[in-house]
Amino acid sequence: MHTFRIREAAALLGVSDDTVRRWVDSGSLDASSDDAGRKVIAGDVLAAFARSNAAPAPEDPLGVGSSARNRFVGLVTKVVADTVMAQVELQCGPFTVVSLMSSEAVRELKLEPGSLAVAVVKATTVIVETPGGRS
Repeated sequence: MHTFRIREAAALLGVSDDTVRRWVDSGSLDASSDDAGRKVIAGDVLAAFARSNAAPAPEDPLGVGSSARNRFVGLVTKVVADTVMAQVELQCGPFTVVSLMSSEAVRELKLEPGSLAVAVVKATTVIVETPGGRS
């Protein structure tokens, strides 16, 4: 089982080391000690904690039915367009989502920095990588 030190867990959760220590001290997050006596958190425990404590996604302003489950509500932060194609960047929580579309679509959707939008991702290929070498 993979374990994470307090510093690593904090980086993965997007909080400070002190916040993770408080969660451990209060019993909200289970930790153990490694051979050197440092606090570590088991990977499965950290994953369950991250899922149960994730910030709720902003309410989808579109209110439409969709088979796509990967919907990211965010703000348009950048639009670069020429006569045919455009690149649109959205900030969806801590993630930046980039979409390439026609410039005509940008005009029709009235996309500009500050616009509220939903990035919908429907992909048949998702690549998963792990740190280190092959196992």
